[in-house]
Amino acid sequence: MHKGTAARKTLAVIRIANGAAGLLAPEKLLGRLGVDTAVDRAGTYPFRMFGIRTVLIGLDLLLLRGADLRRAERLAVLIHASDTVAAAVTTVRGDLGRRPGITSIVISAVNTALAVTAWKGGRNARTADAVVHQTQ
Repeated sequence: MHKGTAARKTLAVIRIANGAAGLLAPEKLLGRLGVDTAVDRAGTYPFRMFGIRTVLIGLDLLLLRGADLRRAERLAVLIHASDTVAAAVTTVRGDLGRRPGITSIVISAVNTALAVTAWKGGRNARTADAVVHQTQ
């Protein structure tokens, strides 16, 4: 399997898994961030919103083809780079504890690296409709 394709599929699976967790078990994700959901459950709402969107963009990386897939790969770089910056800013400001903050930064940075690898691999791929068939 091509390195870009493997990165794209890996990122898609991560997105689908994280999105499903956000949608179905937001309390568990909040707990990993150090939130006591017995005291404050307000974070379940944004995690559920994040969840469905993340599942859908994960499915895009698996199901789209051609120009639509190239666009999804480009947007993945922006999305995950933004997530990495948000995790870093949140950690530096002290909004997250040190350990969950660093974990969030590392996870987001790995996702950004996968997105860049997928985008670079897809950028050089030829779509089926771009191939010129030659007759002998």
